[in-house]
Amino acid sequence: MAQDLSSLRPHIALTPLDGRYRSVVAPLVDSLSEAALNRARITVEIEWLIHLTDHDVLPGAPTFTDDDKAYLRQIVADFGAEEIAELAAIEAETRHDVKAVEYFIKRRLAAAPSDSVLPRVGEIVHIFCTSEDINNLSYALIIKDAVKRTWLAAAQGLVDDIAELARATRDVPMLARTHGQPATPVTLGKELAVTAYRLTRQLRRIAAAEYLGKINGATGTYGAHAISVPEADWPAIARSFVEHLGLTFTPLTTQIEAHDWQAELFSDIARFNRIAHNFATDVWTYISLGYFRQNLAAQGSTGSSTMPHKVNPIRFENAEANLEISCALLDTLAATLVTSRLQRDLTDSTTQRNVAPAIGHSLLAIDNMTRGLAGLDVDRVPMEADLDGAWEVLGEAVQQAMRAASIAGATGMEDPYERLKELTRGRKVDASAMREFIASLNMPADVEARLAALTPATYTGYASRLVDELDADTRG
Repeated sequence: MAQDLSSLRPHIALTPLDGRYRSVVAPLVDSLSEAALNRARITVEIEWLIHLTDHDVLPGAPTFTDDDKAYLRQIVADFGAEEIAELAAIEAETRHDVKAVEYFIKRRLAAAPSDSVLPRVGEIVHIFCTSEDINNLSYALIIKDAVKRTWLAAAQGLVDDIAELARATRDVPMLARTHGQPATPVTLGKELAVTAYRLTRQLRRIAAAEYLGKINGATGTYGAHAISVPEADWPAIARSFVEHLGLTFTPLTTQIEAHDWQAELFSDIARFNRIAHNFATDVWTYISLGYFRQNLAAQGSTGSSTMPHKVNPIRFENAEANLEISCALLDTLAATLVTSRLQRDLTDSTTQRNVAPAIGHSLLAIDNMTRGLAGLDVDRVPMEADLDGAWEVLGEAVQQAMRAASIAGATGMEDPYERLKELTRGRKVDASAMREFIASLNMPADVEARLAALTPATYTGYASRLVDELDADTRG
């Protein structure tokens, strides 16, 4: 009988993010893991304790010295493997994660130097707080940290790489394909710039996201606060504390902070993902057309187990899959977190525990695409061949020039669309056929000269110049 893998130590990872792809998503562990959440809870509890005493909110409470505050904040700084294990042991008894944090902190207070007031302030810990007061602030802190410190940097790096490639290929003509059919030529750089521009807009939204928090008691009324310490302005105290944490204050809540900001953020990240997914499939297609060659040394992979000639575009295929998983999770988070029965239900607790894989799969996809782009070389030969085999795309230019000439007073320019349709629809047109047609139109000499000199490779309009919009957008 096979050995039970679940019994092995150290534990074998269940999910690929904690196994196969651990090295890529490891930075998120410091923000979004269970241990990081508990560290944030400890932070919130300790800062609340300091905030109340600093502002003399509680009659009779002592004033903390700088050494007292340093001792308290060192509890957060020292939170490591031993403390994680200790907290887990406490939670095994309490069967309540936030209560375990409270007891953990009280142990540290009891162990403070005897000449300090800290051993005598245990009852201030978690005062006037419901678990959701601590949790909503903790989640806001860890999600903000994950997005701003890790995800945004990686995403911006990908966008920068796309923009750099756009600038480098701004003048490389390429046959466009609308509906999969040959269409008005563009440049490769302009098409890459479109993606960089779209992704940049989403990054701005994500960078400007608000991270909201509240600390107002069991049903958002400051009920226990007002009856216990009626002389304090509790809404003002709560606001100042939340803002002290670097968060935006939510003044009206039920027991829970409504999580609307999370839904907004996750929807924006999902939108970034979908644009990136569109980019991954387009690059995959350009690779299949031969417009990009994959540098085997840079890709660092075996293409096929049986076909040695192949270099598969696995970076972009893996990115697709991870973006789809990320979006599925982010969509679920955004849809479910905005609802809660009456003043509170616990569905958000389980749901929020999946923020890490949602952002983790996005981060993994970004890494895949970044490495995939680094392993691409542009091949102009097939691009030029496709352009030279699609002279029919000049039909648009000839038709519109005929219309403009007619408006300017030229005669014989009737029915331009129908005449070009007869020449080009459903058939290949070579250079000589197109030029013979142009010569037969009796257009004004200057117009005929412009059209006769035109080729599919030069029919790219302002495509090269439009790449400059990336820099203009950055300046704006």
